[in-house]
Amino acid sequence: MKRHPFSPRRFWAMVVKEFIQMRRDRVTFGMMIGIPLLQLILFGFAINSDPKHLPTAVLSADQGIFSRSLLFALKNSDYFRFVSEVNSEAEAQKLLDGGEVQFVVNIPENFSRKLMRGERPTVLLEADATDPVATGNAISAITTLISSAMDRDLKGNLQRLKATPGPVDLRLHRKYNPEGITRFNIVPGLMGVVLTMTMVMITALAVTRERERGTMENLLATPARPFEVMLGKIVPYILVGYIQITLILLAAKLLFQVPIVGNPVLLYAVALVFITANLSVGITFSTLGQNQLQAVQMAFFFFLPSLLLSGFMFPFRGMPDWAQAIGSVLPLTHFLRIVRGILLKGNGLIDILPHLWPLAAFMAVALTIGVKRYRQTLD
Repeated sequence: MKRHPFSPRRFWAMVVKEFIQMRRDRVTFGMMIGIPLLQLILFGFAINSDPKHLPTAVLSADQGIFSRSLLFALKNSDYFRFVSEVNSEAEAQKLLDGGEVQFVVNIPENFSRKLMRGERPTVLLEADATDPVATGNAISAITTLISSAMDRDLKGNLQRLKATPGPVDLRLHRKYNPEGITRFNIVPGLMGVVLTMTMVMITALAVTRERERGTMENLLATPARPFEVMLGKIVPYILVGYIQITLILLAAKLLFQVPIVGNPVLLYAVALVFITANLSVGITFSTLGQNQLQAVQMAFFFFLPSLLLSGFMFPFRGMPDWAQAIGSVLPLTHFLRIVRGILLKGNGLIDILPHLWPLAAFMAVALTIGVKRYRQTLD
């Protein structure tokens, strides 16, 4: 019997079949709806390439009216948010090293007196320039802000100070990345991005692959406990992760001339926590997914917000508070600060502890969930 080259009936049967499969595969259907919605929310509300309200510390040895006017003008610009008033340069340096502030405004002694004498006193602005995008607009705006900050107070004999080049000499000190080279920020960050993508994706297939191949029965017949099985699956990939770190460090130094100021041994030690955390997430996804496709979809659903909300692609402090709260839960956010702090700032163990303990807590939670979810039966 000769069949027609195209049958509307057969065509419609295939369409109905696909809709039925889509309805049964709720994870895939949820991803098709959830991922575009997530992208819409993140790009529409959370992503901001012009960060404002950047945390700023003040080191002021002058309490005159002109210094107060200067600080008031910086605050009103919305680029600077004063979070701390320090008493020494060492204290200011500690805040910058730890990433607690983005800027330090240093007003010298006798600032107001020198200004009234027409001596153009110097104001020093120290910036954490590890991320040039985060500080670029604020640095561009501060020159104009300082020139016009005290116009209201420059009256009478002081009006002459309004003329160019202005009443105050601004000196800008970009710390950790003086030339504002973008690759110094991107290349170390790629270490965390690559590890997140590969570790979560690979291990997400670990259990589902064995279930689909039918080898899970043999694994379940062994006396191995769930925690032992998980560790057995995780350890080989830890070695792979260290190979990736080594290759990225070599490329950073030899190809991109990224300065390695801190101790690489400390970075390798901390990386173990980050790698294990991502591997635990992948194992957890593999126990939740019914097949490899679902496991990969969940891995991608985890990787997307990690990439966008960690501060790798867009300035972290430019996002709204709710997005920063979500980003602070993700391990990539803390690892980026750790790796950039060690390589560019020379941070030690004490400096990275505020970011190390959230990373360790995430690892412990992910590992616990993975063990609990591991199925000892095929049901």
